Amino acid sequence: MKILVLNCGSSSLKFRLFEMDDEKLLAKGIVEEIGHTNGRFKCDILGRHKIDKNSSIANHKDAIELVQRSLCDKVTGCIKEVDEIDAIGHRVVHGGEAFTSSVFINEAVMKKLHECVRFAPLHNPSNIEGIKASLWQFPFARQAAVFDTAFHQTMEQEAFIYALPYSWYKEKGIRKYGFHGTSHRYVAEEAARILGKPFNKLKIITCHLGSGASMAAVKNGKSIDTSMGFTPLEGMIMGTRCGDIDPAIPLYVMEADGLSASQMDTILNKKSGVFGLTEGVSDMRIVEDYMLEGKERYVLVIKMVARRVKKYIGAYAAVMGGVDALVFTAGVGEHSPIIRQLACEGLEFLGISLDNTLNDRNEVVISSGKTAVMVIPTNEELAIARETKALLTMESNTGDKNKNE
Repeated sequence: MKILVLNCGSSSLKFRLFEMDDEKLLAKGIVEEIGHTNGRFKCDILGRHKIDKNSSIANHKDAIELVQRSLCDKVTGCIKEVDEIDAIGHRVVHGGEAFTSSVFINEAVMKKLHECVRFAPLHNPSNIEGIKASLWQFPFARQAAVFDTAFHQTMEQEAFIYALPYSWYKEKGIRKYGFHGTSHRYVAEEAARILGKPFNKLKIITCHLGSGASMAAVKNGKSIDTSMGFTPLEGMIMGTRCGDIDPAIPLYVMEADGLSASQMDTILNKKSGVFGLTEGVSDMRIVEDYMLEGKERYVLVIKMVARRVKKYIGAYAAVMGGVDALVFTAGVGEHSPIIRQLACEGLEFLGISLDNTLNDRNEVVISSGKTAVMVIPTNEELAIARETKALLTMESNTGDKNKNE
């Protein structure tokens, strides 16, 4: 069974092709600068051929056609015919309350996806364009939508309702949705597998720490809380996003400086976080280098980032009534021993105790206490492929074929 995974951004397309019988990666790549004359296409047909070329790529349809031609190339491709691909899994950023799990795509689903654009106007339109182009280029493959928000739809109302006028929730859909759900689920399941314990019997805190960052409390196999909210702005200190702040601050600055809502949105999402604190640096690797040189501002940033992680660990341990495993993943989570060390300091009362040698080596299990502290690389593309395969298997077992329409 071959499954293609597509992640369409506003001007980019990432793809992975898997042979799911053994979860072997056959091909991977990216199309960049879609809609520009200086587009770039990179494709690695593993063990056979690599492509890296500049090209004018007008839209997502052209991008997906380029991917299709490369995969099916008679000399260098990894499949002979397009119909060898059984299904395509699409990453979709926001599913609102309409989607609590992955689904095959049909007309009804497409209608609901369009309705969810209001929640993610920068992301969902690109996801939809990718789906439309894929339906054209891969007409024989089943098409599935896998949502960043779906895993968190198991949260109870007390976790996702804001203390705002209740009509805002009922009429406008304003509530906590959470994001990075595919990653949180993947690493939580991997933690259970590595520990040799049932996923539905564990209390796991997952820390997806990258340029975008979020944490989740996963109890008995379900997300019961997460740090991102109505948008990805809430929660952790991120590369350019502020995370949790007093909501009156933007109002105060807008009035004082005469800023528009759009200008403030840009500041909070693109000029705050680590970038704002350092006045220009968002890459945590550079921040850590300057911290090690003793530069005061960068020392402060590292301490702030780690403290925010620690606060959420404590909060989620309290909400779940304990913690069996703490998992770090994504760029910073996987590669920053200092962030992990500072975040875990003083948490021995939760059974969290790092082994500094293992931590410095980025081992899978880096703890010596009763609570497992783990470093698990995320693999959202494989997780999407697994979700898509599960849909195919379910369909085969039930005989319910809701074809792409």
